[in-house]
Amino acid sequence: MMEQVLKQCAQIQNEFVQQWKSGGGRIMGYACTATPTEVIEAAGLLPYRIRALGNAQTEIADAHLSRFNCSFCRSCLQLGLDGTYDFLDGLIETNGCDHLRGMFENWQYVKKLDFFHYLRVPHVTDEDSLAYFEEDLRLTGKAVQEHFGVEITDQKLWEAIETQNRIREKLLAVYRMREREQPALTGVEALSLFLLGTAVAAKEFERILDRVIAEREGHRIAGTRARLLLGGSATDEIEFVGVIEDLGGHVVTDFLCYGSRAFWEVGERSGDDPYRELAEVYLKNLLCPRMIEDFPRRRDLVLSSVERAGADGVILVHNKFCDVHGVDNVQLRLALEKEGIAVLQLEKEYGGKADLGRMKTRVQAFMERIGER
Repeated sequence: MMEQVLKQCAQIQNEFVQQWKSGGGRIMGYACTATPTEVIEAAGLLPYRIRALGNAQTEIADAHLSRFNCSFCRSCLQLGLDGTYDFLDGLIETNGCDHLRGMFENWQYVKKLDFFHYLRVPHVTDEDSLAYFEEDLRLTGKAVQEHFGVEITDQKLWEAIETQNRIREKLLAVYRMREREQPALTGVEALSLFLLGTAVAAKEFERILDRVIAEREGHRIAGTRARLLLGGSATDEIEFVGVIEDLGGHVVTDFLCYGSRAFWEVGERSGDDPYRELAEVYLKNLLCPRMIEDFPRRRDLVLSSVERAGADGVILVHNKFCDVHGVDNVQLRLALEKEGIAVLQLEKEYGGKADLGRMKTRVQAFMERIGER
């Protein structure tokens, strides 16, 4: 099963997407972990999380979004404008950061998608913000229903919520397997599995997780030079994680939005209103630097992850011009170093092949430093 995961996750249009589309299914693109995919699933659409998979070509995007913006966002915009993402039937924009908004809005300006909706996500978590987010989720559901001629019932929403909760539990099981003294998965495999899960229907992903867990239960990986936690900004670059592991490091856990930050908190059902439930789950568990008051919670989770996974060091990475993660990574580095944890902080160009050589040198030196401790 893992061989199929590695193959399918490396494609923008994997076989599952092609089958969904050829069967008449419609696909909704989104980019941020703050987007409750349950609303999309309950409408009978396939949620598809935008990724660039290391694409470094941005010539078309640069004409609309300057090179002083995050290279990941420009790479995604490039794929939106060059036709790669023409299989999408709509986009849901979120205010994750200014760069992400620029990507979405220039995409819509050029392509004029039939469905384009702005989901507003608060930057703080309090009762007023939860009420605001809940109402905006209702407006999102209403917009989807009206445009696609579908009905989102409470029952369908609860079914989607319960499916996602089971998926989160199974992803936690996968992370426990990769955090063992002798891990059952590599960092490349874990990232590949997560990426695939954001481009297949939820119930299909649940079946994939079951098969991977059963297949890898008795697997053991030994002989690595260093156990590492990888944290930071949007990192869907399988090749970058591969460089780290080719040097003898093993990414045994992460703190990434294409990873643990998207599912780590699994809540119990707290009421009878599915939209309120989604507002609570997504806003309260949004472990992103955009949440301006939540640094202590992010710091504590990283510290507990290092301890739980027995990590020898932490690599914090952000794409050039990514302000929110650039600042947050400095705070995290200082907090980790205060606890005696070795940290490597990297700023890089997204998808840059030339940059991989520089990253390789930095990672090699870091692991040598860890070995001398």
